[in-house]
Amino acid sequence: MLDAFITKLKQSFAPNQFYTDPADCWVYGYDNSRRHALADAVVFALSHEDIVKAVKLCYEFGIPLTARGRASGTTGAAIPIQGGLVLSLERMQKIIALDVANRVMVVEPGVLNSHVQAIAKQAGFFWPPDPTSSAYCSIGGNLSCNAAGPRSLKYGTTRENTLGLTAVIGNGDTIECGVYTTKGVVGYDLTRLLIGSEGTLGIISKAILKLTPLPHTKRTMRAFYRDIEAAAQAITQIMSQPITPCGCEFIDGNAIHMIRKHANADLPEEAGSMIMIEVDGSSEDLSADIALMQKACQNDGLISWACAHTAAETDKLWAIRKSLSQALRSLSPYKINEDVVVPLSHIPALLNYTQELAKTYDITIVNFGHAGNGNIHVNLLIDPFDPTLGSKAKACLNQLFDKVIALQGSLSGEHGVGIEKRDFVSKEISPASMKLMQQIKAQFDPKHILNPGKFFPNKDIIT
Repeated sequence: MLDAFITKLKQSFAPNQFYTDPADCWVYGYDNSRRHALADAVVFALSHEDIVKAVKLCYEFGIPLTARGRASGTTGAAIPIQGGLVLSLERMQKIIALDVANRVMVVEPGVLNSHVQAIAKQAGFFWPPDPTSSAYCSIGGNLSCNAAGPRSLKYGTTRENTLGLTAVIGNGDTIECGVYTTKGVVGYDLTRLLIGSEGTLGIISKAILKLTPLPHTKRTMRAFYRDIEAAAQAITQIMSQPITPCGCEFIDGNAIHMIRKHANADLPEEAGSMIMIEVDGSSEDLSADIALMQKACQNDGLISWACAHTAAETDKLWAIRKSLSQALRSLSPYKINEDVVVPLSHIPALLNYTQELAKTYDITIVNFGHAGNGNIHVNLLIDPFDPTLGSKAKACLNQLFDKVIALQGSLSGEHGVGIEKRDFVSKEISPASMKLMQQIKAQFDPKHILNPGKFFPNKDIIT
């Protein structure tokens, strides 16, 4: 069956569009989860029609198909754990249309997020999703996991900023869903269903992105606190103001200690947490908004507060936060980065619990993230691939996820499920809901060839 499939593949695509040699396919078997599996073939789609051809061939022969963008995801969603075909969309890089009058950009899935931002900026707009990987992640990948980033606090995630999609479902049929307008309620909302489905329902070939006008100005503020509780109190107060900041980032005391140690930064010795706040607007004068934020930051645990008024001052304030990634890499080349979400009022309970887990399992845990919407990145500085440490990490995560659910939270805010969280999703999703989701999957993908082994709990194991 596989040999017949490969033969048909060679008849359907140009020689420079596919690989079958294991040495060539090897590099397309990984993503940023650092897991790996080898595909039987790799095809580079150049058009919607190429996607249709590839899906129809996989459907005919029952071959697993894994769509791949730039492999920047951290959950293993782009890994071909059952072999088969990897369909790379990285060469589909066309900006199909920039419609300034209607605040719309139409793109192919291989376009980089940073390229969309650059083109939009020239016209006075931006696309709100701004993941950390924006310089090298693709729009298709953003759609796949419903990517977000700091700006989602004010402007929403990928779902809120995508109007419509064209996609190829599991039998090779093409569907068009959504609208070109900012309003439209005809039919079921398949656009929002496809976004975040990690290629398990269809392969997206075109997206209609909703653009937002660039603000005239932005101001950055930073506040240090003695402990987590004081910072969390400030975050709640910030999010209760009549204006919504365009960013509210948090790092804990362990992160501050690491930055102080590895970046030689001059930070308050007594600092147990730090918040970065940004506000933007249509006026050059944001003094009233800044005053609101400063007032919201005030409590007994505040150590210091600062506001940048120039680009140089802004860079200086952000330098501390940006040095965290380098500090983490210096201390632990391998780590587990979770992205759980809890209601704002439960942030202290979550963060304190992570330190209990750190003591119980003897694991260094560093927390940072998008505090304004309760999206905390819990970093376990441990090698998940170590035979001994890996099992300890999984036990720690199991307890962490139980706590998140008990706090009315969610297991993932922006990274998705993939392989990494698939065995835990039943903690959040009820059996009845899971059954309905599997039935929906079967309607879109009757032979279950689209990204098999992901999203739903199963017994597939990948090393």
